[in-house]
Amino acid sequence: MVSQYGIKLATYLISFSYGDFCSKVCECLLSRGSLTLAQIIRFTELSRENVINCLRVLIHQNCVQAFSIQQEVAFGEAPKIVTQYTALFDNMIHKMRFPKFMQIVSKELGEDCLGIFEGLLQHGRLSLNQIIDRNKQTPDNSDVHVVRETFSRLLNARFVERCPAPEPFLAPHEEETPAKKRGTKSAKIAEAPKTIEQRALAAAAPMESIRFLMEIDTLTGTSEEKGMESQNIAMLDEKWKQDFSDAELSASGKKKEILWRVNFEEFMRRLRHKACMEYVIARLSDQSGIVLSAILELTRSSETRLKTDKSASLSINDIYDEVIKKDGGLGMDFERIRASLVQLGCQIPTTGIDETYSIDLKNIVELAQNEEVESVVLKRYGREAYRIFRLLSKSGRLLETDKISDTTFVEKKDTLKILYKLWKDGYLHMEKVSVNGPKQTLFLLWEMNKEPLWLRVLDEMYHAALNLRLRITYELDQEKEILQLPKEKLIGELEKRYKRLGKVRIILETSLMNLDDALMLFRDF
Repeated sequence: MVSQYGIKLATYLISFSYGDFCSKVCECLLSRGSLTLAQIIRFTELSRENVINCLRVLIHQNCVQAFSIQQEVAFGEAPKIVTQYTALFDNMIHKMRFPKFMQIVSKELGEDCLGIFEGLLQHGRLSLNQIIDRNKQTPDNSDVHVVRETFSRLLNARFVERCPAPEPFLAPHEEETPAKKRGTKSAKIAEAPKTIEQRALAAAAPMESIRFLMEIDTLTGTSEEKGMESQNIAMLDEKWKQDFSDAELSASGKKKEILWRVNFEEFMRRLRHKACMEYVIARLSDQSGIVLSAILELTRSSETRLKTDKSASLSINDIYDEVIKKDGGLGMDFERIRASLVQLGCQIPTTGIDETYSIDLKNIVELAQNEEVESVVLKRYGREAYRIFRLLSKSGRLLETDKISDTTFVEKKDTLKILYKLWKDGYLHMEKVSVNGPKQTLFLLWEMNKEPLWLRVLDEMYHAALNLRLRITYELDQEKEILQLPKEKLIGELEKRYKRLGKVRIILETSLMNLDDALMLFRDF
């Protein structure tokens, strides 16, 4: 479930890019969950035409996914298939990360790939022919084969992927068999049931074998895959005939070509790796950062999901071969690499046979999250509260008030005040334990209230990010007349105002990007 300010930030980003009607549809879906077309019309109080147009825009911009389910009907009636729409919250928030994505592409593939990539960011989904047509309209348009080669480089780097199925059908859940019910407790915990939205995204995702595959005949329109795409579009059109009128359907336009979009998952994976390396370099050493960078480079292609707990195992020889290719890694020998691996939490094998290592990425992320929250406590409550919170954060268990006071060297009276303040604000969990004896004694036990605290911190970050976006918009609106003037007319007082706006904008946008790094740490990593 998305938090209050998370919804407000997402709807603001949509409103800024696509208007208030699209923003209203997104807010409705984020607040209420998956809905049918009729339900969206009823809850938003928009006209049918406006809702349909908004859904088309949002689907094309990868902010909404449609899917079909079998609706329950009365006994004896024929099954009814209905289309529902679900909002993709993370994709909406990714819109403020486009500059980071473009920086990654520019650094890895060069400036020549930015034109195609920027077009996909702007338009959401494009076919290869549309990309070529768009390139022809630019002043420095390239040859068709050059565009195709550039696009292939984006595909090979996994920065671009095939679009998901337009409207996958979700079969009804099967009843659990007695054999399944007798499964072990651990198996039940591991196989938590997926939500209908998760099932829809999984069903819509293209097969891994064709996800990054560009057929040879794509340009001529004779690809075998085009038949599959046409079939999917035809199924969608047939379904839309039930929901939309013929006039509405003809206005939607039929696309039989393979559509491509930006692969957000790959960019978030690279940003996660970057955050881990920055934390290791800042807290451990530059050499440990080099070793971690080498391991992540070798294992990136084997990661099947974003939040991978541990990297794939690598031999010490493979790690060494990659380390010496890195800047600053040429002078590192096996002993230095092993020492860095120990710093990263690895254990040196007792025998030299099959010396392999794997990095606990989840632990690095959790350490970074803890430090982020500890820094918030330090700024809000002071150094003594920081020492107390840090003790509870590292202990991971209930501690008694006297124990906390003795360990942190804070007076018991002050310790109790600080603990009560942190507990009242939701940072700590408190338990009262009564011990019976000659005299009844009451002990107060404290621990970090991690899960609800993480959600609270995340919501506060959404709130702060929204305020920064609003302030940037306000500053630009205040000086919009100056921004429209040619540079030669910016003299005297106008020049001062223009320079002030530039400085303010840099400060606000830098603060927003730094805040977004923390946002990703808690939401995506």
